[in-house]
Amino acid sequence: MSDAETLFERIIAREIPADIVYETDDTLAFRDINPQAKTHVLVVPKKRYRNVAELAAADPRLLAEVVTTAAKVAELEGLTRDGYRVVFNTDEHAGQTVFHVHAHVLGGEQLGFFGRYSGQGG
Repeated sequence: MSDAETLFERIIAREIPADIVYETDDTLAFRDINPQAKTHVLVVPKKRYRNVAELAAADPRLLAEVVTTAAKVAELEGLTRDGYRVVFNTDEHAGQTVFHVHAHVLGGEQLGFFGRYSGQGG
């Protein structure tokens, strides 16, 4: 992993503004600036890991907190009645563009199927 700071680390440090939805001691949830659904919130651990596999191997408790935070965001955003999606993109071919693990919480509308390349990142 590069020592260069990621965009998310700068958001966590409050160097870059973000529309923060929810925060715990170890996680931060904020709206995606390029939403792919009516509701699109990113959940990041404050400690940097490259992707979800690296996080799971190094700190399963923190991974569980990221998922718990995603569920809390869904509740706060009113997504629990009709459903929501939580997605982790892992590495470039999956669409990961910021190499600081993050969960996408998507909902607020009928979501389509996924898996085919659309030319959009995540």
